[in-house]
Parts: sequence; C-alpha cells; structure tokens
Amino acid sequence: MMKKIILMVAVVFSTSIIFVSCRETKTETIEVTKEVKVEAEESKGAMERAAEKVDAEVNEEIDKAIDKIGDDN
Repeated sequence: MMKKIILMVAVVFSTSIIFVSCRETKTETIEVTKEVKVEAEESKGAMERAAEKVDAEVNEEIDKAIDKIGDDN
C-alpha cells in the first residue's frame, strides 16, 4: 500500500512538472521607434565649400597687398 502511494505521488509530481515546464509563457514585447530629424550640414556641395575657403584666403591676400601698396589719394 505504501509503495502505491509513493508511486502515485511520483507520477502526479512528474506530470505536474511536465505540464508546468512546457507551458508557453506569455511575453509582451514593446517596440519603440524614435524619429530623428537629420538636418543637412549645408546645402552646398564639397566643391562650393572648398571654393569659398579659397576665395576667403585670396581676399585676405589681396587686402594685404593693397595695404602694402598704400593709399594714393
């Protein structure tokens, strides 16, 4: 009689473990998206930016040359 009770408890315990361990757990996933506004660095191209830098340097050199010559008026 004692063996039957122990076996019965073992079978019930085993089946409860099987059903509990195989149960699908409900996981809720939340998808978060963040919108980022990307602003263009400049609307000008690389050639235009380089030309502006060169133009600024040339203007400085021209101003230095004019100052070196002096004002004739």
